[in-house]
Amino acid sequence: MIGEMTAPDEVPAVTLDLTRDVALLTADLLDIPSVSGTEGAIADAVEAALRTLPGLAVTRWGDAVVARSELGLAERVVLAGHLDTVPLPATEGARGTVPSSWDGEPGKGTLWGRGATDMKGGVAVQLALAGALFGSPQTREADGSPRPSRDVTFVFYDHEEVEAAKSGLGRLVRTAPELLAADFAILLEPTGGTVEGGCNGTLRVEATTIGEAAHSARAWMGKNAIHAAAPILARLAAYEPETVRVDGLDYRESLNAVRIAGGTAGNVIPDRCTVEINYRFAPDKSLDEADAQVRALLEGFDVVRTDGAPGARPGLTHPAAAAFVAVVGQEPKPKYGWTDVARFSELGVPAVNFGPGDALLAHKDDERVEPEDVRACFRALRDWLTA
Repeated sequence: MIGEMTAPDEVPAVTLDLTRDVALLTADLLDIPSVSGTEGAIADAVEAALRTLPGLAVTRWGDAVVARSELGLAERVVLAGHLDTVPLPATEGARGTVPSSWDGEPGKGTLWGRGATDMKGGVAVQLALAGALFGSPQTREADGSPRPSRDVTFVFYDHEEVEAAKSGLGRLVRTAPELLAADFAILLEPTGGTVEGGCNGTLRVEATTIGEAAHSARAWMGKNAIHAAAPILARLAAYEPETVRVDGLDYRESLNAVRIAGGTAGNVIPDRCTVEINYRFAPDKSLDEADAQVRALLEGFDVVRTDGAPGARPGLTHPAAAAFVAVVGQEPKPKYGWTDVARFSELGVPAVNFGPGDALLAHKDDERVEPEDVRACFRALRDWLTA
């Protein structure tokens, strides 16, 4: 049944061929179920494939895999991507599931499957680059592969599609930051082949009003907490979000109520109401500054921060970033959503998003990617890493 998946210990071992066409390699990765929390099989396959490459030193941390070249070159870059996906579609007949499928001949038509966009196309590009640049010298010479001009750290991590506390990349940041040290990082999230610099930060707070319960037939005996929340919603509705220019890119902010909860029964005046609020703020602000801005808007109400992550400045002025943008040949755009580039920013590593696929297809029942988009991403990164 669509929506079900093989238990992790039932997924057969898979051998990945890193010399395979990168679009076909994407399909191979799609065929390994890896919903968040069950990344063991795909991490095993990625680790095994990377350990065959003599030019890389491989480290496994849980279901995160890090492979580093040690050529002693003047510059080091990180290429990072997550191995997990959201759950499989529950809709009967949905094509964005596991196993993958093609429109027509494999490698030529559209590739469908869970993770095609988010983000096994990007992971396939990472693996194909590792094979092309750091395989055996004999293989590289036979393929005519150029030598890398930069040292590369390949990072494959687990638990991206769930709460931040479980993030495999976050675990590496906390426990092994030395593995992530670099001059520049690229996160291969889907961007349609366009560089998206930095990212907005995200803040979640709850604003709560307290009333007094009473029977709804004698409402005057109580105090309605839901009604008391009306000014919160009015202030949010009247708020005009800013567009903030940061390092040459315009970041649009947003501040919205995203959930409201209150009441216990249809005949009881509610004594408590909580409004959950999400603020997406430009990377010119710290998390505390964003928090202070929301509290100022909601002055007079009980406001509690429940979650938050700072944004990341785009870092496009860094020489490595400028060289990469020149190779891609398109005007960079800002990233409005939060991504793991912010974790690299915490470490002082400027980072951008760049990967194959349409981000609007991520998590959808018809998730898919065009094979030529994956190949174009591979070529752009290969040309930059060998320039």
